[in-house]
Formats: sequence, C-alpha cells, structure tokens
Amino acid sequence: MQANIPLEPGHYYHIYNRGNNLENIFIEERNYRYFMQLYQKYILPICDTFAYCLIRNHFHVLVRVREIENQTSEVLETSGGYNQTNNSQTSEVLKTSGVSAKKAITQQFSNFFNSYAKSINNTYKRTGSLFQNRFGRIEVDSDRYFAQLIHYIHFNSQKHGFVEDFRKYPYSSYQAFITDKPTNICRAEVLNWFQGKNSFVQLHDLLCDESVIQHLTQEDFD
Repeated sequence: MQANIPLEPGHYYHIYNRGNNLENIFIEERNYRYFMQLYQKYILPICDTFAYCLIRNHFHVLVRVREIENQTSEVLETSGGYNQTNNSQTSEVLKTSGVSAKKAITQQFSNFFNSYAKSINNTYKRTGSLFQNRFGRIEVDSDRYFAQLIHYIHFNSQKHGFVEDFRKYPYSSYQAFITDKPTNICRAEVLNWFQGKNSFVQLHDLLCDESVIQHLTQEDFD
C-alpha cells in the first residue's frame, strides 16, 4: 500500500483503505451516509471527485487534488446527503501557518479518517485503530486509465459478492452518472472520458478487465 507518497495539487489519485484485521468499517446503513457527510466536509473542498465505492470493510475513491488557489476550507452541511450541489462561497483551507500545502492536503485526509474512526469507536464502544494502515494512494499518471479505473471502482461491490449487480448498489457513484440528479461528482468530465453516457453504460456492461490497471490497484481486499 503506497501510504507515503505526497498528494500533489493537480494530480489524480486512487485513494483506498480497509478495516483493521479485515473488520467492517461500515456496520449499518447510517455509517455510509455519515462517511460521505464527513467526506463532504473534509475532502470536497480540496479535491474533485470522479468515482467512489464504499464496501463493508473497505472503500475506493478516485480524486484530483485541486490547485492551491482553488482549494477551500469548508462545505456547509446539506440536508439531503452527499449528492447535492453546494453553491456556498467558502474560504481557503490550506493557508495554514507553518504547514506546507502538500502536508496540509494529507492532513486533511487524515482528519477525515480520524473523525470517522472516532465516531465509530464511540458509537459501537470499540477501541483501537479502525483502519488497517494509513490510507493508500496511487497516482493515476495517464488519462488512458481513467475509464477502466472508474469501471473497476464501481464493479467492486459485485466483485466481492455484496450484490449480484453492481449497478444497483446504493453506496457507489454509478447512479450519479446515469441520472440527472444534482451531484458533487464531476459527472460531465467523467462522461466526456467515456465519450458520453451511452458509452459509459456500455463499458460498464462489459466485464471489468483488471489487468489493464493492475498497477493502479496493486492489492485487492478479499
């Protein structure tokens, strides 16, 4: 797991982690919602999000770290969950005295995961680390892998046997691309990578060829 490479503004990353000792990090339905609420608070201001999938004991996200001048501090709470647009003006998050931008970006992710872990520990009276490691991150250094990686992320729920059809799984970003509902996912940009919604659906109908992006996944969470 590549847990130490710096997160560079303007770069794309596959972000992932799993539960300590293969424990579940999502125990019940409300945990998925709370995870995305914290994601909206901590990560949306500093990253553009292109795909995600939350599985019972792990998760995957594809993001692009925003350029410094576009990174903002907080997104106000929304009433309807993650897939709502927010037009509020927000202030910059990375102008932290004595902390480099790269360190501040990584710290923002750490704050996110620590906040979620603390909530789970408090709610379920558990102790110790919730996540197995520091979060993994692999840079996606070529746009020719974007479509395959998004397919891989969405397919994860079916691959691990949580559903028979990943397209019906409620805790991934797949539905955000085939509907017109407001979303914080970079829908237009992703559909452009697939050359339109029809091609997006058609590619997702095919079997996921993981060999193409093996260097971007490295390890799987069976």
